Amino acid sequence: MKETGATMKDANKESEWFGYAKVKPEEKTKRVINVFDSVASNYDIMNDLMSGGIHRLWKNRFVGLMHPRANKSLLDVAGGTGDIAFRYRAKAGTKADITVFDLNREMLKVGKSRAIDRGYLKGFEWIDGNAEELPFEDDRFGLYSIAFGLRNVTRIDNALAEAFRVLKPGGQFFCLEFSHVKNDALRKIYDAYSFSVIPKIGELVAKDRDSYQYLVESIRQFPKQSELGERMEDAGFEGVKIIDLSGGIAAIHIGTKL
Repeated sequence: MKETGATMKDANKESEWFGYAKVKPEEKTKRVINVFDSVASNYDIMNDLMSGGIHRLWKNRFVGLMHPRANKSLLDVAGGTGDIAFRYRAKAGTKADITVFDLNREMLKVGKSRAIDRGYLKGFEWIDGNAEELPFEDDRFGLYSIAFGLRNVTRIDNALAEAFRVLKPGGQFFCLEFSHVKNDALRKIYDAYSFSVIPKIGELVAKDRDSYQYLVESIRQFPKQSELGERMEDAGFEGVKIIDLSGGIAAIHIGTKL
């Protein structure tokens, strides 16, 4: 078996960076919780600001690639508000087995409320906890998804190892995340918008400039597409596939546990 990312020499190198600020890993986790406590009620606004509203189309494609079916149990990590889970349920049907897992209880509260609004009273389990230490047995789920959440995990390689552990043989890992723009001209435009506009709008709309500043910085600290793919392979995933979205503003990573 390959050496897992959690044991590699340079594993979890993002664990001491909260955006561009250097912190202790434990402090990073606490700060991330505080950020999402702050933005939970403005989650859609946050993603609209970060993606220009295109995140909705990205999520539709992301879920479509999972080929949702009732017999595919889904663990949606960092999915507190239900955006991915609800899309999966709409395609998989009422018998779908969906577990929504999130570090932040405020995000889960938003998701539960939205589920009730949609009439989804059954078929969902809502659990809070850390993606680095999942409270599930080995080989439990058919699918693992994480959308716009992996860059906020303190120890990414630990989370990848846990994803691999809880997936059944043949199960698949799906990650949708803001990523790195490859075209120089597009990157300059995107960077200018991100650093100059998003924090200001966050201050005006959500009354929280600092959280939006962190979110912008966290994207730049996240591994590039190819590096994340390599780290997935180190965790044990095979057949890793990378799909760039909107020129690399976001990317989908897919891997299989054989």
